[in-house]
Amino acid sequence: MYPAERKLAILAEASAGDGRVSVALLSTRLGVTPATIRRDLGDLEREGMLRRQHGGARLIRTLPFELSLPDRRSTERVERARIARAVVEMLPQDGVVLLDSGALILSIAEAFPANRHLMVVTNNLPAARLLAGHKSLATLVLPGRVRHLTQASVDEWTRSRLSGLNVDLAVIGANGVTAGGVTTTIPAEAAVKRAMIVAAQRRVLAVTALKFGVRSFCEFAALDDFDEIVTDARIDEVQRREITDAGGALTVVDAQQPDV
Repeated sequence: MYPAERKLAILAEASAGDGRVSVALLSTRLGVTPATIRRDLGDLEREGMLRRQHGGARLIRTLPFELSLPDRRSTERVERARIARAVVEMLPQDGVVLLDSGALILSIAEAFPANRHLMVVTNNLPAARLLAGHKSLATLVLPGRVRHLTQASVDEWTRSRLSGLNVDLAVIGANGVTAGGVTTTIPAEAAVKRAMIVAAQRRVLAVTALKFGVRSFCEFAALDDFDEIVTDARIDEVQRREITDAGGALTVVDAQQPDV
């Protein structure tokens, strides 16, 4: 078997299961030495296809499409609610908070306490509609082209309005998180997220555990651009180590906390 054929077989093996492959199993199945498999895994890692780990490697998944906001809202409800409660505990008593687009950020808006005197700046239209009902909050909606999939404003108008702002806290979402960086689906979304990061004194990345190991189209931040990365308990130990080793300050929400 030629090296190119072997690498395709390795990727097929990883894709057929949970994304992980072991050197020992691949060596047996492909009839080559463990050293040959390790070289192949090294090549695939340099090509951005796999991430090597002890005894084997893990597939780096890409995100081929983007679900609409209603579709995303119908999944991971328990996990999003837990993350939302943890993020709300990080809100200041008063000041200015930036909220990004996305289903998880909308869940955070739903969990906002009624006793905080905050100005909330957001491009997330469903979140803005919800927060406008809070008497203690002042809500500023960022202008721009509204994307159908995310129901959020993007593009130059949105980004230019963020320029010059100085906010206390930004809560940012993402489509993918790896040790190499934080990613989203299109350049317009990435530009807005970068502008939010620049505008904030403190930055929180809020993502469900299924976003780890996913690499989407546009990178907009490094892990150490965030003061906190908040996720749920489904993140595995390998992913935890990768994130913390790359400089991420990880907060994992306890799966045993009550769902109220």
